[in-house]
Amino acid sequence: QVQLVESGGGLVQAGDSLRLSCAASGSIVSISGMGWYRQAPGKQREWVAAITSGGRSNYADSVKGRFTISRDNAKNTVYLQMNSLKPEDTAVYYCAARRGPLQPYEYWGQGTQVTVSS
Repeated sequence: QVQLVESGGGLVQAGDSLRLSCAASGSIVSISGMGWYRQAPGKQREWVAAITSGGRSNYADSVKGRFTISRDNAKNTVYLQMNSLKPEDTAVYYCAARRGPLQPYEYWGQGTQVTVSS
């Protein structure tokens, strides 16, 4: 089993920055890729960004150029640096992990709230 714990959410103004963290514990040797998803009120959960064990990253078009995903393997932690935040970025952000690039995300954190005021 793998446990994921997110932190770093909060209330900010449009244009501000936040950095989310996701600390992994448990059977982390089985983990390959990690990612971030978000879910806004009344909307479906959407993928935000992903990073492989080798550090290759991908982003949703809506956050490309503003968000940066990174990982510190020594700390078993993945980060999501969010710059130039917009009100439409308001959502609960979830960290997820999977065993391989073609595997579904099977481990999820509890989520952290990000609220961006205009």
